[in-house]
Amino acid sequence: MIWQDMVMTGAQLIFAVSVIPQIVYGFKEKKGFIRLATSIPMFIAICALTFSLFTLSLVFSAMTTTLTGMLWLILIVQRLTYEKP
Repeated sequence: MIWQDMVMTGAQLIFAVSVIPQIVYGFKEKKGFIRLATSIPMFIAICALTFSLFTLSLVFSAMTTTLTGMLWLILIVQRLTYEKP
C-alpha cells in the first residue's frame, strides 16, 4: 500500500461524510435539494475516478470513492423521487 492511497482514502472519507447531512436533511424534508445538473455529472465523474483508481491498484481509494459515488446516487434518487410532477 502506498501513501497516496491512504491520503486519497482519507480525502474521500471526508467527502463522503460531508454529503451525509444533505442526504439526511433531504429525507427529513422530503425534498431533493441538489439539482440534477449538479448531481448527475458529479456521479459520472466519481464513477470515472473509481475506475481509474482501480486500474492503478489504489484499492482503498477506489472503495471509498465508490462509497462517495453511492451517496451522490442517493441525492439523485432523492431529487427524482421528491420532485413534484
